[in-house]
Amino acid sequence: MQKLIETFYSAFANLDAETMAGCYHDDIVFEDPAFGILKGDKARNMWRMLCESQRGKDFVVETFKMEANEKKGIAHWEAHYVFRKTGRKVHNKINTEFEFRDGKIIKHTDHFNLYAWSKQTLGFQGTLTGWTVFFKKKLNAQTNKLLSEFEKHKNPDR
Repeated sequence: MQKLIETFYSAFANLDAETMAGCYHDDIVFEDPAFGILKGDKARNMWRMLCESQRGKDFVVETFKMEANEKKGIAHWEAHYVFRKTGRKVHNKINTEFEFRDGKIIKHTDHFNLYAWSKQTLGFQGTLTGWTVFFKKKLNAQTNKLLSEFEKHKNPDR
Protein backbone atom coordinates (compact mmCIF):
# COMPACT_ATOMS: atom_id res chain seq x y z
CA MET A 1 0.00 0.00 0.00
CA GLN A 2 3.05 2.22 0.35
CA LYS A 3 3.32 2.29 -3.45
CA LEU A 4 -0.34 3.33 -3.70
CA ILE A 5 0.28 6.35 -1.45
CA GLU A 6 3.40 7.23 -3.42
CA THR A 7 1.43 7.01 -6.67
CA PHE A 8 -1.32 9.22 -5.24
CA TYR A 9 1.02 12.03 -4.17
CA SER A 10 3.20 11.80 -7.26
CA ALA A 11 0.03 12.23 -9.33
CA PHE A 12 -1.02 15.19 -7.18
CA ALA A 13 2.36 16.86 -7.64
CA ASN A 14 1.82 16.45 -11.40
CA LEU A 15 -1.84 17.57 -11.17
CA ASP A 16 -2.93 14.20 -12.56
CA ALA A 17 -6.38 13.88 -11.01
CA GLU A 18 -7.33 10.77 -12.98
CA THR A 19 -4.45 8.78 -11.51
CA MET A 20 -5.38 10.10 -8.06
CA ALA A 21 -9.02 9.08 -8.59
CA GLY A 22 -7.84 5.65 -9.71
CA CYS A 23 -6.20 5.13 -6.30
CA TYR A 24 -9.61 5.43 -4.64
CA HIS A 25 -12.00 2.57 -3.89
CA ASP A 26 -15.51 2.97 -5.35
CA ASP A 27 -16.79 3.57 -1.81
CA ILE A 28 -14.17 6.19 -0.88
CA VAL A 29 -14.87 8.52 2.05
CA PHE A 30 -12.73 11.67 2.12
CA GLU A 31 -12.69 14.24 4.90
CA ASP A 32 -10.83 17.47 5.57
CA PRO A 33 -11.51 20.80 7.31
CA ALA A 34 -12.20 22.68 4.07
CA PHE A 35 -14.68 20.33 2.37
CA GLY A 36 -15.99 18.26 5.27
CA ILE A 37 -17.00 14.73 4.28
CA LEU A 38 -17.13 13.74 0.60
CA LYS A 39 -18.05 10.28 -0.69
CA GLY A 40 -17.55 8.45 -3.97
CA ASP A 41 -17.51 10.63 -7.06
CA LYS A 42 -17.67 13.81 -4.96
CA ALA A 43 -14.26 12.93 -3.47
CA ARG A 44 -12.79 12.08 -6.89
CA ASN A 45 -14.25 15.23 -8.42
CA MET A 46 -12.81 17.39 -5.65
CA TRP A 47 -9.29 16.34 -6.77
CA ARG A 48 -10.26 16.92 -10.40
CA MET A 49 -11.43 20.43 -9.52
CA LEU A 50 -8.36 21.23 -7.42
CA CYS A 51 -5.93 19.93 -10.04
CA GLU A 52 -7.69 21.80 -12.83
CA SER A 53 -7.66 25.02 -10.80
CA GLN A 54 -3.88 24.83 -10.25
CA ARG A 55 -2.75 24.03 -13.83
CA GLY A 56 -0.28 26.61 -15.07
CA LYS A 57 0.07 28.15 -11.63
CA ASP A 58 2.79 28.18 -9.01
CA PHE A 59 1.68 24.98 -7.23
CA VAL A 60 3.98 22.59 -5.38
CA VAL A 61 3.25 19.44 -3.35
CA GLU A 62 5.99 17.99 -1.17
CA THR A 63 5.71 14.70 0.70
CA PHE A 64 7.90 14.08 3.73
CA LYS A 65 6.58 10.90 5.28
CA MET A 66 4.62 8.00 3.87
CA GLU A 67 4.07 4.75 5.73
CA ALA A 68 1.59 1.96 5.14
CA ASN A 69 0.68 -1.63 5.86
CA GLU A 70 -2.12 -3.62 4.25
CA LYS A 71 -4.89 -1.91 6.24
CA LYS A 72 -3.76 1.61 7.13
CA GLY A 73 -1.33 4.31 6.15
CA ILE A 74 -0.18 7.81 6.97
CA ALA A 75 1.46 10.66 5.12
CA HIS A 76 2.73 14.12 5.87
CA TRP A 77 2.66 16.48 2.93
CA GLU A 78 2.78 20.19 2.32
CA ALA A 79 1.17 22.30 -0.37
CA HIS A 80 2.47 25.65 -1.62
CA TYR A 81 0.10 27.71 -3.77
CA VAL A 82 -1.56 31.07 -4.22
CA PHE A 83 -5.12 31.36 -2.87
CA ARG A 84 -7.16 32.45 -5.88
CA LYS A 85 -9.63 34.75 -4.09
CA THR A 86 -7.05 36.91 -2.30
CA GLY A 87 -3.81 36.30 -4.20
CA ARG A 88 -2.10 35.41 -0.91
CA LYS A 89 0.59 32.72 -0.74
CA VAL A 90 -0.25 29.61 1.24
CA HIS A 91 1.97 26.95 2.80
CA ASN A 92 -0.39 24.31 4.17
CA LYS A 93 0.96 21.43 6.27
CA ILE A 94 -1.23 18.33 6.17
CA ASN A 95 -1.19 15.03 8.05
CA THR A 96 -3.17 12.28 6.37
CA GLU A 97 -4.61 8.99 7.54
CA PHE A 98 -5.58 6.28 5.06
CA GLU A 99 -7.52 3.05 5.27
CA PHE A 100 -7.35 0.49 2.47
CA ARG A 101 -9.67 -2.12 1.02
CA ASP A 102 -9.26 -4.28 -2.07
CA GLY A 103 -5.90 -2.65 -2.87
CA LYS A 104 -7.38 0.88 -2.96
CA ILE A 105 -7.88 3.81 -0.59
CA ILE A 106 -11.30 3.48 1.06
CA LYS A 107 -10.91 6.25 3.65
CA HIS A 108 -8.77 9.38 3.33
CA THR A 109 -8.70 11.92 6.14
CA ASP A 110 -6.62 15.10 5.86
CA HIS A 111 -5.85 17.02 9.05
CA PHE A 112 -4.55 20.58 8.97
CA ASN A 113 -4.76 23.67 11.12
CA LEU A 114 -7.72 25.52 9.66
CA TYR A 115 -6.94 28.62 11.72
CA ALA A 116 -3.36 28.79 10.36
CA TRP A 117 -4.73 28.26 6.84
CA SER A 118 -7.36 31.00 7.28
CA LYS A 119 -4.74 33.49 8.46
CA GLN A 120 -2.62 32.77 5.39
CA THR A 121 -5.49 32.92 2.91
CA LEU A 122 -7.50 35.80 4.39
CA GLY A 123 -5.00 37.77 6.46
CA PHE A 124 -6.55 39.86 9.23
CA GLN A 125 -10.08 38.59 8.51
CA GLY A 126 -8.83 35.01 8.87
CA THR A 127 -7.13 35.91 12.13
CA LEU A 128 -10.42 37.22 13.50
CA THR A 129 -12.77 34.48 12.31
CA GLY A 130 -10.73 31.45 11.19
CA TRP A 131 -10.95 29.70 14.54
CA THR A 132 -14.77 29.73 14.71
CA VAL A 133 -17.27 26.99 13.93
CA PHE A 134 -19.14 29.58 11.85
CA PHE A 135 -16.06 30.02 9.63
CA LYS A 136 -15.67 26.26 9.12
CA LYS A 137 -19.35 25.83 8.24
CA LYS A 138 -19.24 28.77 5.84
CA LEU A 139 -16.06 27.44 4.23
CA ASN A 140 -17.57 23.96 3.84
CA ALA A 141 -20.65 25.48 2.20
CA GLN A 142 -18.53 27.56 -0.19
CA THR A 143 -16.18 24.73 -1.18
CA ASN A 144 -19.05 22.31 -1.71
CA LYS A 145 -20.89 24.89 -3.82
CA LEU A 146 -17.77 25.27 -5.98
CA LEU A 147 -17.57 21.49 -6.28
CA SER A 148 -21.23 21.23 -7.33
CA GLU A 149 -20.71 23.94 -9.95
CA PHE A 150 -17.62 22.13 -11.22
CA GLU A 151 -19.57 18.88 -11.48
CA LYS A 152 -22.43 20.59 -13.36
CA HIS A 153 -19.96 22.15 -15.77
CA LYS A 154 -18.25 18.79 -16.36
CA ASN A 155 -21.55 16.84 -16.51
CA PRO A 156 -24.26 19.22 -17.74
CA ASP A 157 -26.94 16.48 -17.49
CA ARG A 158 -26.72 16.48 -13.66
